[in-house]
Amino acid sequence: MHLTLKIWRQANPHAEGKMVSYELDNVSPDSSFLEMLDVLNEKLLQQGQDPVAFDHDCREGICGTCSLTINGIPHGPQKATTACQLYMRHFRDGETIVIEPWRAKPFPVIKDLIVDRSAFDELIQSGGFITARTGSAPEANQMPVPKDVADDAMDAAACIGCGACAATCKNGSAMLFVGAKAAHLNSLPQGQAEKDERVVGMVKKMDELGFGNCSNYGECQAVCPKEINLDVIAKLNRDYAIAQIRRFFKGKK
Repeated sequence: MHLTLKIWRQANPHAEGKMVSYELDNVSPDSSFLEMLDVLNEKLLQQGQDPVAFDHDCREGICGTCSLTINGIPHGPQKATTACQLYMRHFRDGETIVIEPWRAKPFPVIKDLIVDRSAFDELIQSGGFITARTGSAPEANQMPVPKDVADDAMDAAACIGCGACAATCKNGSAMLFVGAKAAHLNSLPQGQAEKDERVVGMVKKMDELGFGNCSNYGECQAVCPKEINLDVIAKLNRDYAIAQIRRFFKGKK
């Protein structure tokens, strides 16, 4: 395959970025998208040029760090697929592919295609945890969980925190991510102790970090590689409203 790659190049967070075009030949249709970028970087290094910086780790679709916007779509055109598991057979010979970093205010560009997603770490620190004794796992039958509740919690827990939801949202909203983390913990018995503080804290932190609110465009669900459903946002709004009412009667702000 012969490809024309238009890639965002930015030397550092303060530099002015631009799109740069590269020609790449003999791309195997069986290679993954990141393997294709590896081949490009080998070519650039041989030519004495600076390789394209991009983020990745597991290359198995479970870590969420392969944050690339491909032809305007976070993680590319394949549904329920991370960029690291996107294969070049899904593109045409001679095609021009535009590759950019996440575009969201709370995700500033570090270099080229790498963005700083520590805002999601701050969101987790504000409420994405439970108070539980560390050490050996408790016996499962001590705290039985109905199957439908366990299934809902597992569906929400599938979120890998990649940031595609915020990158594609017109408002730069992180509601799908926050909703998934809250729905996962709020639905389980172990998460009830911090339920109110969790949703209030995470929503407050989300606003502080500059994420927008949800307008129900639904693009977050469309590009989510783990197909997290918009229902988690509705649950987050419900839990947040209940928590605020309880806090009001307790005299909390």
